[in-house]
Amino acid sequence: VGLARTALFNWAFARHHGGTFVFRIEDTDAARDSQESYETLLEVMRWLGFSWDEGPEVGGPHGPYRQSERFDIYADVARRLLEAGRAYHCYCSQEELDERNAQARAEGRTPGYDGHCRDLSEEQATAYLQDGRRPVVRFRMPDHAITFDDLVRGEITFQSEHVPDYVLVRGNGHPLYTLVNPVDDALMEITHVLRGEEWLPSAPKLIKLYEYFGWEQPKLCYMPLLRNPDKSKLSKRKNPTCITFYERMGFMPEALLNYLGRMGWSMPDEREKFSLAEMIEHFDLSRVSLGGPIFDIEKLSWLNGQWLRELPVEEFARRVQQWAFNPQYLMQIAPHVQQRVETFSDIAPLSSFFFSGGVQLDAKLLEHKKLTPDQVRQALQLVLWELEALRQWDKEKITGCIQFVCEGLGLKLRDLMPLIFPAITGKASSVSVLDAMEILGADLSRFRLRQAVELLGGVSNGESKEWKKLLESFR
Repeated sequence: VGLARTALFNWAFARHHGGTFVFRIEDTDAARDSQESYETLLEVMRWLGFSWDEGPEVGGPHGPYRQSERFDIYADVARRLLEAGRAYHCYCSQEELDERNAQARAEGRTPGYDGHCRDLSEEQATAYLQDGRRPVVRFRMPDHAITFDDLVRGEITFQSEHVPDYVLVRGNGHPLYTLVNPVDDALMEITHVLRGEEWLPSAPKLIKLYEYFGWEQPKLCYMPLLRNPDKSKLSKRKNPTCITFYERMGFMPEALLNYLGRMGWSMPDEREKFSLAEMIEHFDLSRVSLGGPIFDIEKLSWLNGQWLRELPVEEFARRVQQWAFNPQYLMQIAPHVQQRVETFSDIAPLSSFFFSGGVQLDAKLLEHKKLTPDQVRQALQLVLWELEALRQWDKEKITGCIQFVCEGLGLKLRDLMPLIFPAITGKASSVSVLDAMEILGADLSRFRLRQAVELLGGVSNGESKEWKKLLESFR
């Protein structure tokens, strides 16, 4: 959701000023990024209705637009920085860094890298290498304050003690955001960048890299973060954050963009409902509010209802068919339903959960003969955490997650499945729940499990820490 909002504001800014919108894929973290996540991102951008002037599948004069395909460029820049003495190899282990940061806090000093490897002798570096250490590459920051103008915040100054030497390249040779983004900003001739404010502390790092190479610095703007209704930072623990979740829940992309457009920005006449074209026409960064906007699903649902009711009935029917009754989705469900019905009229009660967002769950369906209510709650939460970490969503991997938790808790799969079943389907019996989870997808499946845990009382902070340690002990 945060990514979509940032893309929206960049897109509206570019379109309002007649500029070029560049869509760049930041996929340098092999542990997190995959072809599946890349394709999902493209699908999300298309569903929202964004078009880009340069980027994947469109091309442009500054490609390639996937950072994973630009490693040679980043390696060359890192090499030039090392040769010029603007960067250096750092051999400190994470344990050593943590220990020195803890000591700094205890002594009342600002934690951060202390320059331990800034001026290592060749003998020391060789000894570290022989010890099996793989160095990172750090940029050598100046010992003076750094000031820049943010497009919505005005002048911002960072004191040198708050911006220590930082990592450009990991020990495995993979470049980090602090290297790849300023390099690409320069080579792709980016003039304006709107990012979330969580990236604000990195601004002086990017600026010094621009300066060193004599690159023209783009105008920077750091947007306020979205918040949960309790004012905490928006996170999947309290609010579903995947755009695909909102698509599967049946929200209209126009309504979602309308709502995101209101998150920290307003129309000149303050009206709540407006189209993308109207937002582009009136878009002005001076109307951005720095207070953390509240992302409230209930408010989004109300706004979505306004959009739905204004559709011509023919268009409404077409959207419903496209959302739930399209051939691709129906063909996934049909084989599982066909073997369990005697008349077509049996289909609706058997399969209605496939066409719902959440389910109406009776807590009695989560009662277990062998497990106490707290054990049920714990088991469901552990399964949820495992499924949240799952990158490839298919029946085999889903089963593996549930089996892993069963073995850790000393249970059999047949002990836990009667809990998963009602949590996902809202029923005591229906089609295979594992097949259903694969069809429903990761977002809805996780959402329904989260609903079940909340129905049973949720998880306290203390329990969360304790249970996460327990889950790690299973590995």
